[in-house]
Amino acid sequence: MAWNLSGELIETCSCNMLCPCWFGQADLMLMDQGWCGTTILLRIREGKFEDVDLSGQNAVVNLHFPGPTLFDANGTGRVYIDEGASEAQQNALETILHGASGGGMEVPASLLSKWLSTQRVALTVNENDGKVTAQIPGIGDLSSRRLVNDLGNKMTMQNTAFSMVFGLEGHVGDLAPSDGTAWKDPDMPEPWQGRSGVVGQVTWSG
Repeated sequence: MAWNLSGELIETCSCNMLCPCWFGQADLMLMDQGWCGTTILLRIREGKFEDVDLSGQNAVVNLHFPGPTLFDANGTGRVYIDEGASEAQQNALETILHGASGGGMEVPASLLSKWLSTQRVALTVNENDGKVTAQIPGIGDLSSRRLVNDLGNKMTMQNTAFSMVFGLEGHVGDLAPSDGTAWKDPDMPEPWQGRSGVVGQVTWSG
């Protein structure tokens, strides 16, 4: 199953800014609430899974980890695919986001013990003045706002463990708080609201 994609990964989670899991150090990654809810929006610019075109597709994966650290694993996850995707595109995106064929989700997916069934949803994504929002009616809202300093430059982090795991280009992520994010999928273990977040450019393959 040869595939590749390039695009943007937008991560949000329930920890205060910045989520300690990014550092990948077990003694530092105690979750602020004793557990962690995280939603990742993948915006694909160009991509292909075998002969299936993925260019322009958006998809979301929601993960819950019971803690007290990420490495205690036993997480639960669900993938949300836009209802405009074809069945072939859905199958490809599900495989990628489940980490079943390599790529940036392979390590996070290995920390899960349960995948809930994938849902087809009306996924709306907008971007304006450095802020990205995504909405799935009745399930969740995602909000991500890049931080900039007084000179107008993006605030970033570099070379953290999970910026490498996710394959962020240059291992650099833009700091982007997720206030306004709220996830309430009734099948997931916890409803949660966002605080922390990171945005990065990715090129994945498998």
